[in-house]
Amino acid sequence: MNISNPPPAHWFHREDETNDRNFYATPRFVAHIDPETIDALRDYYKIFLAGAQDVLDLMSSWISHYPAEPTFQRVSGLGMNAEELAHNPQLTDWQTHDLNVNPALPYDENTYDRVTIAVSIQYLTHPVEVLTDVSRVLRPGGQICIALSHRLFPTKAIAAFKTLAPQDRIRLVMFYLSQSGFEDIACTDCSPPGYDPLWIVTGTA
Repeated sequence: MNISNPPPAHWFHREDETNDRNFYATPRFVAHIDPETIDALRDYYKIFLAGAQDVLDLMSSWISHYPAEPTFQRVSGLGMNAEELAHNPQLTDWQTHDLNVNPALPYDENTYDRVTIAVSIQYLTHPVEVLTDVSRVLRPGGQICIALSHRLFPTKAIAAFKTLAPQDRIRLVMFYLSQSGFEDIACTDCSPPGYDPLWIVTGTA
């Protein structure tokens, strides 16, 4: 599939276009992928986050899936539900922020070594704007890791993630990164056999 620039506007429409803060007002202390898939993501993070001091967990919640014994100096969490973020033991600081209303991140430039987005990219209605600002807050040579699977909240996911085949969704996320100024964009299939799939897209600022 060839992705036009810009992609069709209807790809970014959602079944429920009401204020996202209403949808996320109630905390959800649940895992959104299988435990085996979480383990696979955590194993990948052990490598991806090695040597990083300052990390941003974007679109965060009550669990970051990071290694159990990190050596980070700072782990910031940006998400939609304050109660979920407050229960995340790996965050050193957090704040709520609706990226679909304001794609600009509330952080200074050159702040982080790594940024992660875990199984949430499907909810962004302005992904290129958000990821362009991710590039701003990353230090030169910093990296982003976007983990995808096949589960989603159907009323809040953009249409593209409900209609495109998995490989085309991966291509779309890689397109997001290329349009946001990232380089060395790659995809790795980390899916554990028999469980929720796990595709990981990375890029370098």
